[in-house]
Amino acid sequence: MTGSGTELSAVERRLLERTWRRIALRTALAFALAVFALEALAIGVVLYTGHADERRLLGQATADRDALTSPPPGIWIHELVGGTLRASPDAPDEPLDPAGLAQVAAGGPTRDTDVVRGGREFLVRTERRGDTVVQAALDETGRDRERHRLYLGLAGAGAAGLLVSAAVGTVVARRAVVPLGQAIARQQRFIADASHELRTPLAQLHLRAQLLRRELSAAADPDRLAADADQLVRGTRHMSELVQELLLAAQLRREPARFGPVDLHAIADEAVAAELPRARATGVTLAVRVQPQTAYLVRGTATTLRRVLASLLDNALGHTAAGGRITVVLHADPDAATVTCAVQDDGVGLAPGDASRLFERFARGRHGEGRRYGLGLALVQEAVDAHGGTVTAHGSPGQGATFTIALPAYPNGDDGTGNGDTDTSDGTPAG
Repeated sequence: MTGSGTELSAVERRLLERTWRRIALRTALAFALAVFALEALAIGVVLYTGHADERRLLGQATADRDALTSPPPGIWIHELVGGTLRASPDAPDEPLDPAGLAQVAAGGPTRDTDVVRGGREFLVRTERRGDTVVQAALDETGRDRERHRLYLGLAGAGAAGLLVSAAVGTVVARRAVVPLGQAIARQQRFIADASHELRTPLAQLHLRAQLLRRELSAAADPDRLAADADQLVRGTRHMSELVQELLLAAQLRREPARFGPVDLHAIADEAVAAELPRARATGVTLAVRVQPQTAYLVRGTATTLRRVLASLLDNALGHTAAGGRITVVLHADPDAATVTCAVQDDGVGLAPGDASRLFERFARGRHGEGRRYGLGLALVQEAVDAHGGTVTAHGSPGQGATFTIALPAYPNGDDGTGNGDTDTSDGTPAG
């Protein structure tokens, strides 16, 4: 279940399960290949360096004229001079590779041979040193045992690496499909929200159209027909606004805001001027209050911010009775590099707990008439978030409400040019 109550279908759950299993398998294979490659590299380095060290020791032993009497540890020396064979202390009387000794004595090249004698492994080198043929035998038994233990350790590490890679692949895969599941859930929620919100106005329009058709057939009162036609016009306008909000929500998610200098004071003046006819008709006073000699430049896009203020004013007008007052208060904070815009009203206020859910899609208020907030406030939060700002709401029942947005100030926005009077309004109580 998602946070909005949308449950994925069985097909979607199987799709997500197959996806994370594939990701887990591929991630585990990638880790396994990396582990095998590292082990192969380590074994190759051990073998190469081990054999290189052994050949270097044998080369030093055959070149050392005193090696016959004082051989290096673990090395037997045999020398053949004028048909006489001599052996180093503790060496057997017979050389380990007599055929190699005879071959080199007959003028053959230097010879390296692996010999097993008495269950022990030897690396034997036979070469000519002047008139002397020298054969050095290095006991590799201990070194081989160490290498075998190393190989077993690497094999154990490889097995552990496979287990770790499988675990890591599973964790990575599950985390990777979380955004996919959230995207599917958001898509379902969007479709469910849109369907739910459009169903009521569509049903109303369908019923109104049926009544209008029936009245036209019965030659009803023209005034009644005009009223029904007005209802159809209002219904279609409501649906158009709803579809526009849905498209705006999708656009905000698809195309992040391109930030530039926007005069928030000018935006507030435009938004208030656009709502003045409606305010006068409902008996509400609108005003804009600013600080003197202060610029209100913010990072943002004028179109989106205009829509934000229009939504906040629309919400305030819907909750403010005749004789009430709505004030747009702008404040610039140079220290925090932010500009705030608060829409204050003295209307029905907010019920306890409403402030935490006002910005949910299609939330319904618990105070007053339980008016549905729709997409407007949800879009306000999305738009402000896209601008790197915040939006908050607070109020109490019967004491009005205040919605405050805070946006990053544009650099050097406080240029001292001023923005006009400290209070701009329509001058008279609306209505």
